Amino acid sequence: MATTIILILIIIGAISIVIYLWLRLQRSEKQKKYIENRLNTIQKGNNDIHLGTIETVLNPHLFKNILNSVQSHAYQTYFALDKLANILDYILYESKNRYVTPKEEIEFAKDLIEVNRIKLSPLFELTIKTKIDETASLYAQKVLAPLITIDLIENAFKHADLQSKDAYISIVFGFKDNVFTLTVSNKISPKASLKKEKSGIGNVTFEQRLDILYKGCYELERIIDDDAFIAHLKINLNEYKTKMLDSGR
Repeated sequence: MATTIILILIIIGAISIVIYLWLRLQRSEKQKKYIENRLNTIQKGNNDIHLGTIETVLNPHLFKNILNSVQSHAYQTYFALDKLANILDYILYESKNRYVTPKEEIEFAKDLIEVNRIKLSPLFELTIKTKIDETASLYAQKVLAPLITIDLIENAFKHADLQSKDAYISIVFGFKDNVFTLTVSNKISPKASLKKEKSGIGNVTFEQRLDILYKGCYELERIIDDDAFIAHLKINLNEYKTKMLDSGR
Protein backbone atom coordinates (compact mmCIF):
# COMPACT_ATOMS: atom_id res chain seq x y z
CA MET A 1 0.00 0.00 0.00
CA ALA A 2 2.80 2.37 0.97
CA THR A 3 4.62 1.54 -2.26
CA THR A 4 1.52 2.39 -4.29
CA ILE A 5 1.16 5.74 -2.53
CA ILE A 6 4.83 6.55 -3.13
CA LEU A 7 4.47 5.60 -6.80
CA ILE A 8 1.40 7.83 -7.15
CA LEU A 9 3.25 10.72 -5.52
CA ILE A 10 6.18 10.22 -7.87
CA ILE A 11 3.85 10.23 -10.88
CA ILE A 12 2.07 13.34 -9.61
CA GLY A 13 5.43 15.02 -9.01
CA ALA A 14 6.64 14.10 -12.49
CA ILE A 15 3.44 15.43 -14.04
CA SER A 16 3.78 18.63 -12.02
CA ILE A 17 7.36 19.10 -13.25
CA VAL A 18 6.31 18.49 -16.85
CA ILE A 19 3.46 21.01 -16.53
CA TYR A 20 5.80 23.53 -14.90
CA LEU A 21 8.41 23.11 -17.64
CA TRP A 22 5.72 23.35 -20.32
CA LEU A 23 4.40 26.60 -18.81
CA ARG A 24 7.95 27.99 -18.65
CA LEU A 25 8.48 27.00 -22.28
CA GLN A 26 5.26 28.72 -23.33
CA ARG A 27 6.28 31.82 -21.44
CA SER A 28 9.70 31.76 -23.08
CA GLU A 29 8.13 31.42 -26.52
CA LYS A 30 5.87 34.41 -25.83
CA GLN A 31 8.84 36.44 -24.63
CA LYS A 32 10.83 35.40 -27.68
CA LYS A 33 7.99 36.41 -30.00
CA TYR A 34 7.59 39.73 -28.18
CA ILE A 35 11.30 40.47 -28.50
CA GLU A 36 11.27 39.54 -32.20
CA ASN A 37 8.30 41.84 -32.82
CA ARG A 38 10.03 44.67 -30.99
CA LEU A 39 13.20 44.13 -33.02
CA ASN A 40 11.21 44.13 -36.25
CA THR A 41 9.49 47.36 -35.21
CA ILE A 42 12.82 48.98 -34.36
CA GLN A 43 14.36 47.74 -37.61
CA LYS A 44 11.43 49.10 -39.62
CA GLY A 45 11.84 52.44 -37.87
CA ASN A 46 15.54 52.46 -38.66
CA ASN A 47 14.82 51.57 -42.28
CA ASP A 48 12.30 54.41 -42.57
CA ILE A 49 14.84 56.83 -41.09
CA HIS A 50 17.51 55.48 -43.43
CA LEU A 51 15.24 55.86 -46.44
CA GLY A 52 14.48 59.42 -45.41
CA THR A 53 18.19 60.16 -45.19
CA ILE A 54 18.79 58.63 -48.60
CA GLU A 55 16.02 60.72 -50.15
CA THR A 56 17.47 63.97 -48.76
CA VAL A 57 20.77 63.10 -50.45
CA LEU A 58 19.02 61.98 -53.61
CA ASN A 59 16.59 64.79 -54.41
CA PRO A 60 18.97 67.80 -54.28
CA HIS A 61 21.36 65.88 -56.54
CA LEU A 62 18.57 65.31 -59.04
CA PHE A 63 17.49 68.97 -58.98
CA LYS A 64 21.05 70.13 -59.61
CA ASN A 65 21.49 67.94 -62.67
CA ILE A 66 18.13 68.90 -64.16
CA LEU A 67 18.64 72.64 -63.65
CA ASN A 68 22.11 72.43 -65.21
CA SER A 69 20.55 70.81 -68.27
CA VAL A 70 17.92 73.54 -68.60
CA GLN A 71 20.43 76.37 -68.13
CA SER A 72 22.87 75.02 -70.71
CA HIS A 73 20.26 74.94 -73.49
CA ALA A 74 18.16 78.07 -73.24
CA TYR A 75 16.74 77.69 -76.76
CA GLN A 76 14.81 74.64 -75.57
CA THR A 77 13.72 76.20 -72.30
CA TYR A 78 9.98 76.00 -72.91
CA PHE A 79 10.08 72.30 -73.72
CA ALA A 80 12.46 71.59 -70.86
CA LEU A 81 10.40 73.56 -68.34
CA ASP A 82 7.26 71.67 -69.36
CA LYS A 83 9.00 68.37 -68.58
CA LEU A 84 10.66 69.87 -65.53
CA ALA A 85 7.26 70.89 -64.16
CA ASN A 86 6.13 67.26 -64.38
CA ILE A 87 9.29 66.12 -62.65
CA LEU A 88 8.92 68.69 -59.86
CA ASP A 89 5.29 67.70 -59.26
CA TYR A 90 6.34 64.08 -59.03
CA ILE A 91 9.19 64.77 -56.63
CA LEU A 92 7.24 67.18 -54.44
CA TYR A 93 4.10 65.09 -54.15
CA GLU A 94 4.51 61.49 -55.29
CA SER A 95 8.01 60.87 -53.90
CA LYS A 96 6.70 61.53 -50.38
CA ASN A 97 4.67 58.35 -50.70
CA ARG A 98 6.38 55.12 -49.81
CA TYR A 99 5.18 53.61 -53.10
CA VAL A 100 3.87 54.71 -56.50
CA THR A 101 2.50 52.72 -59.40
CA PRO A 102 4.94 51.33 -61.99
CA LYS A 103 3.01 53.37 -64.59
CA GLU A 104 3.67 56.63 -62.70
CA GLU A 105 7.37 55.86 -62.20
CA ILE A 106 7.90 55.02 -65.87
CA GLU A 107 6.17 58.23 -66.98
CA PHE A 108 8.38 60.20 -64.59
CA ALA A 109 11.50 58.46 -65.94
CA LYS A 110 10.54 59.35 -69.52
CA ASP A 111 10.21 63.02 -68.57
CA LEU A 112 13.60 62.83 -66.89
CA ILE A 113 15.12 61.39 -70.07
CA GLU A 114 13.62 64.19 -72.18
CA VAL A 115 15.13 66.84 -69.93
CA ASN A 116 18.52 65.14 -70.22
CA ARG A 117 18.10 64.82 -73.98
CA ILE A 118 18.60 68.58 -74.47
CA LYS A 119 22.25 68.16 -73.48
CA LEU A 120 22.80 65.94 -76.51
CA SER A 121 23.47 66.64 -80.15
CA PRO A 122 20.41 66.16 -82.40
CA LEU A 123 22.41 63.41 -84.11
CA PHE A 124 23.15 61.52 -80.90
CA GLU A 125 21.62 58.04 -80.80
CA LEU A 126 19.27 57.97 -77.81
CA THR A 127 16.76 55.15 -77.92
CA ILE A 128 13.91 54.54 -75.51
CA LYS A 129 11.89 51.35 -75.68
CA THR A 130 9.03 50.01 -73.61
CA LYS A 131 8.00 46.40 -73.29
CA ILE A 132 5.02 46.79 -71.01
CA ASP A 133 1.98 44.66 -70.35
CA GLU A 134 -0.51 47.28 -69.19
CA THR A 135 -2.99 44.56 -68.25
CA ALA A 136 -0.68 43.21 -65.56
CA SER A 137 -2.44 43.30 -62.17
CA LEU A 138 0.23 45.38 -60.41
CA TYR A 139 0.92 47.89 -63.19
CA ALA A 140 -1.51 50.42 -61.70
CA GLN A 141 -0.98 49.48 -58.04
CA LYS A 142 1.30 51.34 -55.62
CA VAL A 143 4.06 48.78 -55.21
CA LEU A 144 7.12 50.49 -56.70
CA ALA A 145 9.37 52.87 -54.78
CA PRO A 146 9.37 56.41 -56.24
CA LEU A 147 12.55 57.65 -57.97
CA ILE A 148 13.87 54.08 -58.20
CA THR A 149 14.78 54.65 -61.87
CA ILE A 150 16.83 57.82 -61.67
CA ASP A 151 20.22 56.43 -60.63
CA LEU A 152 20.71 54.19 -63.66
CA ILE A 153 19.40 56.85 -66.05
CA GLU A 154 21.43 59.72 -64.56
CA ASN A 155 24.60 57.62 -64.54
CA ALA A 156 24.20 56.87 -68.24
CA PHE A 157 24.04 60.55 -69.16
CA LYS A 158 26.83 61.39 -66.75
CA HIS A 159 29.35 58.75 -67.81
CA ALA A 160 28.44 58.00 -71.43
CA ASP A 161 30.58 58.93 -74.40
CA LEU A 162 28.61 61.84 -75.88
CA GLN A 163 31.13 62.83 -78.57
CA SER A 164 32.01 59.81 -80.71
CA LYS A 165 30.10 59.12 -83.91
CA ASP A 166 29.08 55.68 -82.65
CA ALA A 167 28.15 56.89 -79.15
CA TYR A 168 24.74 55.93 -77.85
CA ILE A 169 22.46 55.54 -74.85
CA SER A 170 19.78 52.88 -74.82
CA ILE A 171 17.03 52.69 -72.19
CA VAL A 172 14.49 49.87 -72.06
CA PHE A 173 11.57 49.73 -69.63
CA GLY A 174 9.87 46.41 -69.09
CA PHE A 175 6.84 45.23 -67.13
CA LYS A 176 5.63 41.70 -67.64
CA ASP A 177 4.18 39.13 -65.23
CA ASN A 178 4.36 41.85 -62.57
CA VAL A 179 8.14 42.04 -62.92
CA PHE A 180 9.58 45.52 -63.44
CA THR A 181 12.81 45.77 -65.42
CA LEU A 182 15.02 48.64 -66.47
CA THR A 183 18.02 48.14 -68.74
CA VAL A 184 20.31 51.08 -69.46
CA SER A 185 23.34 50.77 -71.72
CA ASN A 186 25.79 53.30 -73.12
CA LYS A 187 29.15 53.59 -74.75
CA ILE A 188 31.76 54.38 -72.13
CA SER A 189 33.51 57.71 -72.43
CA PRO A 190 37.25 57.30 -73.19
CA LYS A 191 37.96 60.19 -70.85
CA ALA A 192 38.77 59.06 -67.33
CA SER A 193 36.18 60.22 -64.84
CA LEU A 194 37.50 62.66 -62.29
CA LYS A 195 37.32 61.21 -58.80
CA LYS A 196 35.61 63.64 -56.51
CA GLU A 197 35.30 63.54 -52.78
CA LYS A 198 32.31 61.41 -51.76
CA SER A 199 31.94 60.20 -55.34
CA GLY A 200 29.88 57.06 -55.71
CA ILE A 201 27.40 58.05 -52.99
CA GLY A 202 24.59 57.66 -55.50
CA ASN A 203 25.46 54.03 -56.19
CA VAL A 204 25.81 53.26 -52.50
CA THR A 205 22.50 54.81 -51.46
CA PHE A 206 20.73 53.28 -54.45
CA GLU A 207 21.83 49.75 -53.54
CA GLN A 208 21.06 50.35 -49.86
CA ARG A 209 17.58 51.52 -50.77
CA LEU A 210 16.97 48.47 -52.95
CA ASP A 211 18.19 46.18 -50.19
CA ILE A 212 15.96 47.81 -47.58
CA LEU A 213 12.83 47.77 -49.73
CA TYR A 214 13.16 44.73 -51.97
CA LYS A 215 15.66 42.40 -50.33
CA GLY A 216 15.37 38.96 -51.87
CA CYS A 217 13.04 40.24 -54.61
CA TYR A 218 15.41 42.16 -56.87
CA GLU A 219 18.48 41.72 -59.04
CA LEU A 220 20.93 44.45 -60.01
CA GLU A 221 23.66 43.78 -62.55
CA ARG A 222 26.35 46.08 -63.87
CA ILE A 223 28.34 44.73 -66.80
CA ILE A 224 31.21 46.15 -68.84
CA ASP A 225 31.37 44.59 -72.31
CA ASP A 226 34.23 46.03 -74.35
CA ASP A 227 33.41 49.75 -74.54
CA ALA A 228 29.79 49.36 -73.39
CA PHE A 229 28.40 49.69 -69.88
CA ILE A 230 25.15 47.85 -69.19
CA ALA A 231 23.06 48.18 -66.03
CA HIS A 232 20.07 45.93 -65.51
CA LEU A 233 17.54 46.20 -62.68
CA LYS A 234 14.84 43.60 -62.11
CA ILE A 235 12.25 43.78 -59.33
CA ASN A 236 9.78 40.94 -58.88
CA LEU A 237 6.83 42.91 -57.55
CA ASN A 238 4.55 39.88 -57.41
CA GLU A 239 7.01 38.07 -55.15
CA TYR A 240 7.50 41.24 -53.11
CA LYS A 241 3.77 41.80 -52.56
CA THR A 242 3.30 38.15 -51.54
CA LYS A 243 6.14 38.53 -49.07
CA MET A 244 4.59 41.68 -47.62
CA LEU A 245 1.20 40.03 -47.25
CA ASP A 246 2.74 37.04 -45.49
CA SER A 247 4.56 39.32 -43.05
CA GLY A 248 1.41 41.36 -42.40
CA ARG A 249 2.96 44.67 -43.51
